[in-house]
Amino acid sequence: MVDIKDPENTLLMETSKGSVVIKLLPDVAPKHVERIKELARENFYDGIVFHRVIEGFMAQAGCPNGTGTGGSEKPDLEQEFNDTPHKRGTCSMARTMDPNSANSQFFICFDDQSFLDGQYTVWGQVIDGMDAIDQLKRGEPVADPDQILSLRVAAD
Repeated sequence: MVDIKDPENTLLMETSKGSVVIKLLPDVAPKHVERIKELARENFYDGIVFHRVIEGFMAQAGCPNGTGTGGSEKPDLEQEFNDTPHKRGTCSMARTMDPNSANSQFFICFDDQSFLDGQYTVWGQVIDGMDAIDQLKRGEPVADPDQILSLRVAAD
């Protein structure tokens, strides 16, 4: 396990494929980090599936419907596009064509995806456990998808 230097800005995610540690980036996306922590503290992500997992691209989760069609009951967020690149392990918010429609869905990049830079809000980086993300079942939608068993703020 990795040494956690800032527990308040670190997420511990248990998936059906293993443990993942995510470093949050409140300096680049404060409202998005706050939303992810708020939802984690409400156990919103527990049992949610990785509904869209595309080889060489990304793994997406955070839809309570398991289909990519839903979000939390909280209002959508205004974008916080930043200069953080979409690279392997980057955590970024999913959205519709409306840049201000991010809510609870997010994705984790398998590889560098520079074409997404400046168009999606990066809020975190996987610092341990990408091997678990790499093992997620692929599909769009995924048949018998893997899930987030729990997502917690390390400080809790």
